[in-house]
Amino acid sequence: MNAVRKSEAEQSMQWGCRRGQAWVEAQELLDRLFKPFEDMLVDAAVGMAGQSVLDIGCGTGGTTIAVATRLGAGSRVVGVDISEPMISAARSRAERERVPATFVQADAQAYEFEPASYETIISRFGVMFFGDSVRAFSNLRRAARAGAGLRAIVWRSAEDNPFMTAAERAAAGLLPNLPSRNPDEPGQFAFANPQRVRGILEKSGWSGIAIRPLDVECALPVEDLVPYLTRLGPVGVALQSVDDAVRARVVEAVRAAFEPYVHGAEVRFTAACWVVEARA
Repeated sequence: MNAVRKSEAEQSMQWGCRRGQAWVEAQELLDRLFKPFEDMLVDAAVGMAGQSVLDIGCGTGGTTIAVATRLGAGSRVVGVDISEPMISAARSRAERERVPATFVQADAQAYEFEPASYETIISRFGVMFFGDSVRAFSNLRRAARAGAGLRAIVWRSAEDNPFMTAAERAAAGLLPNLPSRNPDEPGQFAFANPQRVRGILEKSGWSGIAIRPLDVECALPVEDLVPYLTRLGPVGVALQSVDDAVRARVVEAVRAAFEPYVHGAEVRFTAACWVVEARA
């Protein structure tokens, strides 16, 4: 199996079990935490004046449903994600809220979208995990109508986002098998280098490329911090397979590392991102 196909298989396995289920369990917390990004993408989708929208890496469907709600009757809003648990949660949510959004469980890098069928493509932290990004964005380009707009929000570097890596730094001595962060591999910070992102889009047939920094102040209730830390990210995944004694030591060490971010009843941090825009 070559490196790209191995990466695809790993992503499918990870998001199809523990990692995907953890995001489902943390759905409400994450929706509140990332609401500012959702609002930006909804405004962008509405502003692009198209009625057909594709949401890449839609997760549990928060942004997809918000776009479908704003566009209203006559719109076609589709969310795609590789994770079966998250897509199931998104479908249940759309049915519960009576929103006519459609959800597809698939790898957007290889899925056969209807050609030239979307006027807008959006993503909130969902495009950094492709095994072959050029192949993925070429596939999305084929799904886009001529003149369609792409807008994605991605993370900048780990150095720009110390909140996002504080848990693994604090837990490193207690969880020696934590995976390392390689910025050239699929993962949270894979799109940290804007020159690399631009090159991917150019090779994929996109034009009018613009990449600009975005810093957003985020907050969550202090009582949600430990649930957040113990469900998500490399530490959250690792904690699912350790005994209670190790878990207690890790939680204590990690919680202490986040004390600088605690301000009264809130945990606050700056999310350092890129807004990536392009045209088909």
